[in-house]
Amino acid sequence: MTDLRKSAAIVGAYEHPVRYAPDKSETLIMAESIIGALADAGLEKKDVDAIFSAGGLSGYNLVDYLNMQPKYADFTTVGGASFEFHLSHAVTAIAAGRINCAVIVYASTPRVTGTLVGTGGFARYGSSLSDPVPGSFEDLYGKTTVGLYAMIARRHMHQYGTTSEQLAEVAVAMRKHAGLNPNALFRDPITVEDVLASRIISDPLHLNDCCIISDGGGAVVVASPEVARNCKTKPAWVLGMAEAIAHQGAGKRDLINIAAAQTGAPAMEMAGVKHKDLDMAMIYDSFTITVVETLEDLGFCKKGEGGDFVSGGRIELGGELPLNPDGGGLSSNHPGMRGMFLLIEATRQLRGDFAGTPRQVENCNLVLAHGTGGALGDRHSGGTIILGGD
Repeated sequence: MTDLRKSAAIVGAYEHPVRYAPDKSETLIMAESIIGALADAGLEKKDVDAIFSAGGLSGYNLVDYLNMQPKYADFTTVGGASFEFHLSHAVTAIAAGRINCAVIVYASTPRVTGTLVGTGGFARYGSSLSDPVPGSFEDLYGKTTVGLYAMIARRHMHQYGTTSEQLAEVAVAMRKHAGLNPNALFRDPITVEDVLASRIISDPLHLNDCCIISDGGGAVVVASPEVARNCKTKPAWVLGMAEAIAHQGAGKRDLINIAAAQTGAPAMEMAGVKHKDLDMAMIYDSFTITVVETLEDLGFCKKGEGGDFVSGGRIELGGELPLNPDGGGLSSNHPGMRGMFLLIEATRQLRGDFAGTPRQVENCNLVLAHGTGGALGDRHSGGTIILGGD
């Protein structure tokens, strides 16, 4: 099998600072994000020969808006993990010699449009009878995203003794990190007691166990080694990658086994690394239980030990495995598909962009990023990326 390690690198990264965008369209946020990422890399629009985006026709509109003529386009949409999938596809295309420089971009404005992500029943998206997949027979009963995650949390508690206090530790750590990010939506510190005192959204999940709803966007530039060496930034080399789709109906699956179990080991094997080698991780945190389950299925701890693993400061900056130094989806931003921001923060940490501040992970040279799309316990995607410093 072809060794794809260091076939490509992320050379530009830009997170749009907006969290509420009443005066910006999604297309404008994407355009500004691309311009920002290219400027970060020291490249220009003319250097780009491929574009990756997710979410309906947004990619088509963006190409026209920026007057781009890419020779390669990929609008794969698998929810929040789309951008980990995109990076994997871009690396493969670069290694095959089809492209030299790609942009991966995303933007969404659910906050300004009043979209209550994850609350309404799945059946509202269209007639289940017109598309009779396994989940269709469950959607009719008012299944919701937050309801599914609540079932997962309750099952985890029942089977392994996980507690609400342990889940709250995740929210507390993410808020602590958000306090170091001037662009984070929520920056005031919270305690475990605060999380437990916040109102129940779907038992046992409290308000602070759930991701925030924000507008936002971002982009990364992915380039061949030849292009990367001429950029003004330190490259974040792609060392390992894996993609998976899991589950089709919540009623037929084990709620506490997710796609991360299919992607973690292959990505790390490809990169030639082990868990102990990683300096930090970017883990999709749609809900606190998402982090617990993902860490377990990626192999950072045994099944059922995730609650203990996230407790006692282990996932905080300065801990054994710092997670999401930007504050994550629980406190910084979550426009709907947050996998983009995992790649951005991982890249910036590897470059040492926050050196001299508490946000910088010390001696950061190896990062795992895992995106989740869809809803765990139901149809969902998982994408794992291993990035290394220069």
